[in-house]
Amino acid sequence: MPDAKQMEIEEWYERYSDAIFKYILLMVKDYQLAEDLTHETFMKAYTKHQTFKQDASPKTWLFTIARNVTLDDLRKRKPIMLFKDVFNSKKDKQPSPEEIVQIKETSQELVKALGEIKTSYREVIILRKIKGFSIEETSKILNWSESKVKSTLFRAVPALEKQMLKEVFLNEKTV
Repeated sequence: MPDAKQMEIEEWYERYSDAIFKYILLMVKDYQLAEDLTHETFMKAYTKHQTFKQDASPKTWLFTIARNVTLDDLRKRKPIMLFKDVFNSKKDKQPSPEEIVQIKETSQELVKALGEIKTSYREVIILRKIKGFSIEETSKILNWSESKVKSTLFRAVPALEKQMLKEVFLNEKTV
């Protein structure tokens, strides 16, 4: 018979595992590793459940665990991995084949550019712009002040744009 803690973790898994998986995948750029780290995130949430203080949302708490699990793994490995396309077009109508190609090219350029900028920039862009966390939630996940989140994002967006322009230029040059 599952206890209340197990039922709560299972509910959180149903609600947040996909978003956490995609976040981790953007960080590690390896599908299988992202699955493993997502699993590890929820295992840690289960074992550390008593430390959840309810001052943050479960989503924020889980993303904090996911970030720490991912950073610990990256520190251990320091890998350069291939990335599989994770962005899906969310339109009411089916995209044309040309639109699919354009979306994939843009997604690949974005992912590649994200991989080339500083880790702190990548983290804040993923959490704020891709995952849609508030400044307050992002500051809790990253264990930063809100002003650091704002200033880092302010610098990160132009850095990402600059890197994307480089990626586009390099792709055009190789074609």
